[in-house]
Amino acid sequence: MRLVFAGTPEVALPSLAALIASHHEVVAVVTRPDAPAGRGRSLQASPVAGLAVEHGIEVLKPEKPRDPDFLARLAEIAPDCCPVVAYGALVPRAALDIPRLGWVNLHFSLLPAWRGAAPVQHAVWHGDDVTGASTFLLEEGLDTGPVYGVVTESVRPTDTSGDLLGRLAESGAGLLVATMDGLEAGALVGAPQPPDGVSLAPKITVDDARVDWSQPAVRVDRQVRACTPAPGAWTTYAGERLKLGPVALLADDTSLAPGEVAVDKNRVRVGTATHAVVLGEVRAQGKKAMAAADWARGVRPEPGVLLGAEVPA
Repeated sequence: MRLVFAGTPEVALPSLAALIASHHEVVAVVTRPDAPAGRGRSLQASPVAGLAVEHGIEVLKPEKPRDPDFLARLAEIAPDCCPVVAYGALVPRAALDIPRLGWVNLHFSLLPAWRGAAPVQHAVWHGDDVTGASTFLLEEGLDTGPVYGVVTESVRPTDTSGDLLGRLAESGAGLLVATMDGLEAGALVGAPQPPDGVSLAPKITVDDARVDWSQPAVRVDRQVRACTPAPGAWTTYAGERLKLGPVALLADDTSLAPGEVAVDKNRVRVGTATHAVVLGEVRAQGKKAMAAADWARGVRPEPGVLLGAEVPA
């Protein structure tokens, strides 16, 4: 089939690479416009655009998918189908109607669970044991279209959202190619999503990522892992923001109040509503990431000091 692939970030690269390697023809890609990146904030093309250029594939970068020039070019290309992975913009009806088999989205959850922008982060935060990826026919509603296929993936106890998303990007790429094959053969019919089991996964903001030490340790652990690598979990120390990497649970340590810091020889413990956690990597404002024990040796927290007691200006 003639395909126009829509995607933007690195998580979309395994799918684009798999489609390029398949017997289908990727005739163009649609991606978000170049955006400022790096210390110099210079404009850089998206990862998907970069891979497309490497393979000599036409790149379309509409400001909005409803732009008349983009719609005209898409109609001129006349794709059979538009597979989508993390494109990052709503696709209007005028664009959805152009390919004869529609736009098929690879979404990183087992729909109808975790519809929205951050399905993997919410799966980790809520302690799901199993998640997965789904291919479905894109509609104007939020991830509501009929499902073509799924793959499942266990959520490991120490998974960050980055770890889990990396595995799903690889297995999901195979699912997306298989879905294209099935649609080409006329062997796939989308199954309507059931009305039960719907949950929403809105974008997790920086404010959402602030750790509440009055929560149980298991919730703190899940929150930090869900927010790793983005947007990054954080707390405050001495009025300044302190970014946090994944923590370790201490099931037998209930000696500390929520947020209370205790510095041992080679570790830093922090109290929660239940039992303490051990900080892993931390990053103080304006500093590089370092082991929490090294950070503590530098700042020397007073006994009884609380993390998160002050909000940075």
